[in-house]
Amino acid sequence: MEARGFYHEGMLALQEQADGRRLADFLATNARHSEFSERDAAQITAASFFFIASSHGDHPDCSFKGGDPGFVRIVGPNTLEFPDYDGNLMYRTLGNIAMNPRVGLLFMTFDSKSYRIRINGDASIHRDAESLARHHGAKAVIRVVCRDIYPNCPRYVPDLAPTARSAYVPRPGETPPTPEWKTLPEVVPHLPQSDARCATPSSRDCIGQHDA
Repeated sequence: MEARGFYHEGMLALQEQADGRRLADFLATNARHSEFSERDAAQITAASFFFIASSHGDHPDCSFKGGDPGFVRIVGPNTLEFPDYDGNLMYRTLGNIAMNPRVGLLFMTFDSKSYRIRINGDASIHRDAESLARHHGAKAVIRVVCRDIYPNCPRYVPDLAPTARSAYVPRPGETPPTPEWKTLPEVVPHLPQSDARCATPSSRDCIGQHDA
């Protein structure tokens, strides 16, 4: 792929100052690609989380998205999708996508050896029955058509021991516990009716998680 269009003026200026233009052009041309490799697909579909950046005007946002491995699906040579689960109804990510489809995704494994996958693409929101049926418990499905897919080495990534899966991820045959923050007296009056009548405290406070 050509490096043209991958870097803006600010990036190019700093590359020139650091004598990094040759390396930057080499990486943009040789490491960046527009369709998933087998290695990309394997790491993405095995992921239990990733990070997504979105923006609109003066409203940049970075969010964590998590689920059971397989919650991110590859649905085309350069297209992936993931579910939007129940959250705090702020719609910071989805709201940005509704105004500006450009997003950045970061997939990584905290094992100090797996490379990171960075993705730039265009996102869209889907609530049709077919899309929702592919993701148990989804309120919406976000589909990303990827323009730039490129690896980063795992340098500086810590090796963290795996932890237990989240009890809050929707799973067939299971009812996720209600997050404790939805049971707080100062919050309950502001919940949608579907939440206000079933507020049962759990052992974890996850306010801010899956904020859409």
